[in-house]
Amino acid sequence: MTDKRKSVSLVLGSGGARGHAHIGVIRALEEMGYDVRNISGCSMGSVIGGIYAADKLDTYTDWAFQLAKGDVVKLLDFSFSLRSIFKGERIIEVLRELVGDRKIEDLDKRFTAVATSLDEQREVWLNSGSLFTAIKASTAVPGVFSPVELDERTLVDGGLVNPIPIAPTLNDSTDLTIAVNLAGLGEKYAPAEEAAKSDEESNSYREKIADFLSGLREKDDSGAPDNDLDAADLLVRSIDVMQGAIARLKLAAYAPDKTVEIPRDACSFFEFHRAEEMADLGYKKAREALAD
Repeated sequence: MTDKRKSVSLVLGSGGARGHAHIGVIRALEEMGYDVRNISGCSMGSVIGGIYAADKLDTYTDWAFQLAKGDVVKLLDFSFSLRSIFKGERIIEVLRELVGDRKIEDLDKRFTAVATSLDEQREVWLNSGSLFTAIKASTAVPGVFSPVELDERTLVDGGLVNPIPIAPTLNDSTDLTIAVNLAGLGEKYAPAEEAAKSDEESNSYREKIADFLSGLREKDDSGAPDNDLDAADLLVRSIDVMQGAIARLKLAAYAPDKTVEIPRDACSFFEFHRAEEMADLGYKKAREALAD
């Protein structure tokens, strides 16, 4: 790398708020002299990847690092329908204001967002058309955010079938393929400042979301203590288990040159207020993975 920058195809996986680790990974790659040319992203990976391909990652980062818990809750627009809990339109409009309404084919880097077609029961690669339509489809977690109707298909979160979309990069002519897995195993990750918080403080944000779902759970009338997970916990943890298992299979089938592993317990799905912390973690893990 002394006389030529190594070109990279970058694969950004799904994992909710852990996806802000992608920001740190990208920062590390740029510092180390890599030239990211092609990006494939799923769910939160499509958000960061698409915005980076549009050359607006710094703008997004400045905004995301300022988010507090209350700010994130305000971005969740209840749908009051049987299709989903949230519409997901408010956050897309905010992102469109930050980045501008762009077409994928006009971006500075080649970009593919991966979604799931419910009708065809397979993954769909979105590499043309509206950037934010593709992002909205790729992030439409079933039951949480409204699906996207596009080209006579009903599209939802790509993480259902391919949470780490390496396949769209297989024909790339770049020097390296680097994948970021947000469902990594290994050490527990618990920052000191988070561990020191009281139960009431650490649970207050999640409860704002879980309260809406609480009526969906059947109550235990036996008189025994109720230690079950609430509906929000069950949904998020079930998605994590499913995506983690699929990600390991994809990594085995399409082994990238390097994989950056982000611990799956680094933060929970909805903790978007921890963006800066996750970016720092992504930077650290990328530097470690690429040290050789």
